[in-house]
Amino acid sequence: MKTAVVTDSTAYIPKELHEKLNIHMIPLTVIFGNETYREEIDITAEEFYEEVKHKELPTTSQPPIGQFVELFEQLANEYDAVISIHLSSGISGTFQGAGTAGTMVEGIKVYPFDSEISCMVQGFYAIEAAELAEQGESADTIIARLKEMKQSVRAYFMVDDLSHLQRGGRLSSAQAFIGSLLQVKPLLHFEDKKIVPFEKVRTRKKALNRVVELLEEDAGSGEAYRVVIIHANREQEAIEWKAELEAKFPNVEFLISYFGPVIGTHLGEGSMGMGWYKKITSMLQRRHF
Repeated sequence: MKTAVVTDSTAYIPKELHEKLNIHMIPLTVIFGNETYREEIDITAEEFYEEVKHKELPTTSQPPIGQFVELFEQLANEYDAVISIHLSSGISGTFQGAGTAGTMVEGIKVYPFDSEISCMVQGFYAIEAAELAEQGESADTIIARLKEMKQSVRAYFMVDDLSHLQRGGRLSSAQAFIGSLLQVKPLLHFEDKKIVPFEKVRTRKKALNRVVELLEEDAGSGEAYRVVIIHANREQEAIEWKAELEAKFPNVEFLISYFGPVIGTHLGEGSMGMGWYKKITSMLQRRHF
């Protein structure tokens, strides 16, 4: 059985990895007034953060089911199955759209997978699935690994500007005002498929240090972990943070990614995040999950 891997644009997987691992991508969109942009195709993260400075906060939209149907039909010419991995069903209908499209296509079995998260941590699932597909593993075996992997996945996000959460309806005006006065940098995480507060931390530095403490609780064991640092138009800060952490955690593989237009609409420029999961280091271990 030959298995394809699909994810959506909010995984923010680097283009070179998409191409190397043959991961197919369905874009979500951001809408500025009458202008619609497919993220990762029509607009880059850098362009988005520049646009936001001069325009009203955009709205976001999930892919139409027809896009999934079209892609799945194309994949049916070459593959027997497709694993379609998407951002949390608690914040978007993209996962449900993939599932519906899968029932409308003949000649290929579609396995929709709810990552229950987003950004490059969602991308980790797609990368893992693509690596296993490349090794010839069956779709059922890959899904089993993704479910096992979910047990160790963690992600925390620090919001720098509370006004984006307030404008997006996730925070009241009073909370945003008081939080700004107190320099509160809320740490967020996914719980029951939705973005919710994890802790309120005073100052940016303390918030980032708290994320490192949480990483140490897991990776401090010395086991192999894969970690991604995620930034909202703060690439240099992410690079410096990565270098600092690599010296502290020699057992960890660190990557850098970003909050693209769709997620950046809700979190805002200056946000930082980190996510991780425990790696399986050998095929012998893989056979025992």
